[in-house]
Amino acid sequence: MGITKSEHFTDEQNELAVLAKAIGHPARIAIIQHLIKVNSCVCGDIVNELPLAQPTVSQHLKELKNAGLIRGNFEGNAICYCLNEEGFNKIKGFFQHITSYLENKKNQCC
Repeated sequence: MGITKSEHFTDEQNELAVLAKAIGHPARIAIIQHLIKVNSCVCGDIVNELPLAQPTVSQHLKELKNAGLIRGNFEGNAICYCLNEEGFNKIKGFFQHITSYLENKKNQCC
């Protein structure tokens, strides 16, 4: 979204859009699922799990990190990645709001 358009939305709406875009690719979903399974790992471990080249995995990790969904800490000459709870709490809050609305609405639509 261009900067001239995003300024018309709230910070929360823009932030949720960045998070949604970050999880909007199947490779990133697979990376998140792998991190859930193993808790933390380096890029090479993810490359061994996914049918993607190392540069592609690195780019997906960068997108997830920029969105605030994962963290990376240096361990020697490698970066160890793990989930960032704060980013996922924002997504969780958004979906809880939708769920609450749907439960209270009880399928009453126009």
